[in-house]
Amino acid sequence: MMADPFEVRMRFTAQLQHLSASITSSQKAAHYALKYRDLDEDLHSCILEQLERNNMNNRANIMYFVEHFCEMATKENHLPYVRMMQRDILRVVDSVVPPDGSGAANVKHVRRVLSGLQTKQILSADSVAEIDAALKERDTLDLEHEEGDEGSGKPKTGTPRNSRPNGMRVDKRQIEQRIEEDRERNKRLRESMWTVSGDDGEEHGRFWDELSDVGEDDFVNANEEHMERKQMVVAR
Repeated sequence: MMADPFEVRMRFTAQLQHLSASITSSQKAAHYALKYRDLDEDLHSCILEQLERNNMNNRANIMYFVEHFCEMATKENHLPYVRMMQRDILRVVDSVVPPDGSGAANVKHVRRVLSGLQTKQILSADSVAEIDAALKERDTLDLEHEEGDEGSGKPKTGTPRNSRPNGMRVDKRQIEQRIEEDRERNKRLRESMWTVSGDDGEEHGRFWDELSDVGEDDFVNANEEHMERKQMVVAR
C-alpha cells in the first residue's frame, strides 16, 4: 500500500523539529527520508522549510543532520538528495547563519559541517572556501553588535546590545539547551578521536586533520558566548 505523501511529510517534519545533538536522531530522520525516497523533492523542501522556521538551536541540529543525511544517501546510492543539497547549500547556510548576525553562534558549527562535507567529497573545496568567506563577514558583524565602542558602552553599529536582529529574543531555555548540546558534541568528538583501530594510521591522520582546528578553547568560547546571552535575558 502506497504511503500517504501528506503523512510522510508531516512525520518527517516532526523528526526534523525534534532533532538533538545525538547522532541517533539524525540517523533516524535520514533513514526515514531514504525509506520514502520516491518523495525526495518533497522531503528536501521540508528540510529547507524547517531551517527557515525553527529557532537557531534547531537550525544548528538540522545542519549537522544534513552532513549525516548526505553521507547516508551517498552510501545508499540515492544521489538526488545529495544533488539537491549541493544546489541549495547557500540557502541552507543563510538559514543557519543569517546575514543579519542573529546566528553568529552557529558559525563554528556550520564550518565543521562544511569541512565534513568537503572531506566526504560532497562539496568542493572552492564551494566551501566561498561560503567560509561569507561566514567571516557574518562572524565579524555579530562581534561589532556585541562588543560596542570602547569606553562608550554603546553598540558600534545598528543593533542595541540587549536586542536581537529582527526583534528576535533569546530564550533562556534555548540557551541552556544549546550549552548542553555543545557539550554532547564536544564529548563525541573526543571519543571519536580515540576510537580508531591501531592499524588504520592513514584514517587516523585524515580524521585528525579534519578536527585539528577544533580545540577545548573553541568550546570554552562557545559556552562563554551562550552565558553572555543568558545574562542578557536575565537582565531584561
